[in-house]
Amino acid sequence: MASRSRKLIGIFLMLGFLVVYALLAMAVAMALEVNTSSKWVELAFYFVAGLIWIVPAGAIIKWMSGGHDADRAA
Repeated sequence: MASRSRKLIGIFLMLGFLVVYALLAMAVAMALEVNTSSKWVELAFYFVAGLIWIVPAGAIIKWMSGGHDADRAA
């Protein structure tokens, strides 16, 4: 797959993933009633939820940047 196509697909994957992840994190917070807990629990939840998305986003970015050697050889 061409690098430009891979990056275009990756952008849409990333945007879709972030929207779904944000809604999922909000739903989990509401289900666990994080907002009625202490402020420290709420801070910890949103801190962890704010960091977890980096792992799948990194995988998408790694996939987007992969294959440069194959593109140059063609």
